[in-house]
Order: sequence, then C-alpha cells, then structure tokens
Amino acid sequence: MQRKIPMRQCVGCRVMRDKRELIRIVRSPEGEISVDATGKKAGRGAYICRDPECLKKAVKSRALSRAFGAEVPEDVFAALSEGLEESL
Repeated sequence: MQRKIPMRQCVGCRVMRDKRELIRIVRSPEGEISVDATGKKAGRGAYICRDPECLKKAVKSRALSRAFGAEVPEDVFAALSEGLEESL
C-alpha cells in the first residue's frame, strides 16, 4: 500500500503541491513569525513555492499577513528571498 503524500497550497500562486516542495513560514504561539527550515516548529504554518514570482505575488497581495492575522516583518521576507536565491 502506497503512503499518502501530504499536499499544501502555496499562498502566492494558490496551487496545491507536495509539502516537501514548499517552504514553511510559521507563527509561533508567542506571535513570532519566522521561516521554518525543518517543517516541525510549533505554530500556525503557511507555505510558499520555491519560485521568486510566488514570493512577489504573496507580498503584493499580503497573503502571508492574512494567513497569520498579523503583520509579517520585513526580515522574514528578506530571509525568504535569500533562501530562494540560494536554491536556484
């Protein structure tokens, strides 16, 4: 029997993808928003593709702020863009 593959929706392009293909951003119970490299931090998670265009769409539409119900700091966007540039 084949294992079920967890799927998540990108907040930028709104496409369902394999969870392992996406980057997780998490809001901790204390309210801190950060990039979750391991995918195991506690808190509310939102996912984004490894495509710089998806990040631009998410920033423009304020999708991450809506997903967390809080304003996302600029350093989170900077860390995401650096991570995307390194993976290319």
